Amino acid sequence: MTESSRHPSRRDAIRAGIAAGLGLTFTRLPASAQLESWAAHAQLPLITKPIPKTGEALPVVGIGTNQYGVSTPEEIAPICDTLRKLSDLGLKVVDTARGYGRSEEVIGQCVKEIGNRDKLFIATKFSLGGRGGAPAPSAAAAKAGLEQAFTRLQMDRVDLMMVHNLGGTDTLMPLMQELKQAGKFRYLGISTSSDNQYPALIEVMNNLPLDFIEVDYSIGNRNAEQQILPLAQEKGMAVLVNVPFGGRRATVLQETTGQQLPAFASEIEATSFAQLFLKYIVSHPAVTTVIPGTRRVAHLEDNAGAARGKLPDADLRKRIEQFYDALPRT
Repeated sequence: MTESSRHPSRRDAIRAGIAAGLGLTFTRLPASAQLESWAAHAQLPLITKPIPKTGEALPVVGIGTNQYGVSTPEEIAPICDTLRKLSDLGLKVVDTARGYGRSEEVIGQCVKEIGNRDKLFIATKFSLGGRGGAPAPSAAAAKAGLEQAFTRLQMDRVDLMMVHNLGGTDTLMPLMQELKQAGKFRYLGISTSSDNQYPALIEVMNNLPLDFIEVDYSIGNRNAEQQILPLAQEKGMAVLVNVPFGGRRATVLQETTGQQLPAFASEIEATSFAQLFLKYIVSHPAVTTVIPGTRRVAHLEDNAGAARGKLPDADLRKRIEQFYDALPRT
């Protein structure tokens, strides 16, 4: 989430949510209480879900990296800290894309320095894009573009390669299948973060043997529940969820400003709104892993609480929806 002077920060939302979850009345929780909360979550069992095509288990919370395209050592250092902490917390899914500037390169640099590649599930995306009538690149050029991921990430193999925002699926997918057969990609998929691409996504899901899809889904935007998520279940496709804090007008965390964490959050050991809304997402039976954009260790630690303990059942999912839908909005 991009912080702005016009809205409360994610840090304030985390503090307020943890305070409410602990029954406290102040909004700025002392650092010692934050540490106690995170330590308590670490004792809870890690929640994983299987990739339908193989049964490989993934933790239900990972990270998105569309803000990792930085350059200076001062900017890169906290990103390396976050990637180090990710595996320390038992999480592993890292989602990036060629279209995220230098993100692949920064991730590659950090992972090489940390030495935790074997603890991570690296997903990236590549697109030929819609370039307004420009001629389509040759198959050789498109394949070379795909293979740049190995150089940028400094890795011989990528766990998941996706066509980014359906950009050039017809050209890229056969090439991606070749590279999968060669052992360079373990899984293949396709992504979108826009509801207006759902018809095209559905067509691709019905016609290609995908291992994964990536789609936008949040308590504030449940449109994927109508067709996308049921179809993924039917086809045996794993689902990564992006934009998990998206909303109708503001992020769902901003919409909870001034609100007390509901008492029912304790039923699933959620101590912040971020954890409550992430647990809501991953409790959908079609969802495999949610990937909130995360650059700070504090945000990661809060999000990681959603990967521990219990998930809401159907009744609690309805109560979460009712709580969110009833929030005052201007």
